[in-house]
Amino acid sequence: MENWLNILKAVLFGIVEGITEWLPISSTGHMILLNEFVKLDVSPEFWNMFLVVIQLGAILAVVVLYWKKLFPFNFSGGPFIKKQTFIMWFKIVVACIPAGVVGVLFDEKLEELFYNYWVVAIALIVFGVLFIVVENINHGKKSRIRKLSQITYPVAIFIGMFQLIAAVFPGTSRSGATIVGGLIAGVSRSVSAEFTFFMAVPVMLGASLLKIVKYGLGFSAMEFVVLAAGMVTAFAVSIMIITFLMGYIKRNDFKVFGWYRIVLGVLVLAYFLIFG
Repeated sequence: MENWLNILKAVLFGIVEGITEWLPISSTGHMILLNEFVKLDVSPEFWNMFLVVIQLGAILAVVVLYWKKLFPFNFSGGPFIKKQTFIMWFKIVVACIPAGVVGVLFDEKLEELFYNYWVVAIALIVFGVLFIVVENINHGKKSRIRKLSQITYPVAIFIGMFQLIAAVFPGTSRSGATIVGGLIAGVSRSVSAEFTFFMAVPVMLGASLLKIVKYGLGFSAMEFVVLAAGMVTAFAVSIMIITFLMGYIKRNDFKVFGWYRIVLGVLVLAYFLIFG
């Protein structure tokens, strides 16, 4: 019975991961907060690994949905190498370098310093306010970058610096930070979202592999099932959420997510001040 309960909890974490990874509201922040109320019966070492590696399921959703845009080779006639796709990947790699370097060098120290509800709540509020401010500034303006191919290397690096902020402070939201960076740089909402999705692939893959290497491959059968349940659920939910988000932002701005972040951050602070 206890094993089944752990699997159901992993499914719940997978649902939260799939929803919050792509909406700009912070997946890690929500996972840390959920763990305050629904704890997996696992070791601290496995939990730290699970918190990151569950994102592999979410990554696979991006790969499946955007395979034609992501895969740089053409086997159905025409040029074998898709030059624009390779160029896009170079820009993605450049954008990911700052967060990647910090993650490799300071991963454990950052977890020790910042993975707590205070940082999560403050980051939720700060970037919630930033979303609203940026959308108000951009209201009525036409985005100057409306295609992925129009993103230059300086713009990619600029967006990558926002991803670095998200890598340091949980609750910031990697997708939220990079979308804000894109909007500030003049990138349209839909292109900002797509570039954010694509940037997630190498970043999350690298972070997950790093966690697995540190943890080792000595999973127990139950640990493997728990991790698989979370990843599969995150994949299925991510497919639906990404599809929803891309349809939503064609007709709406990101202010609703900003207000959600502010309200959630205030509630988190209030809860832990009263009951913590």
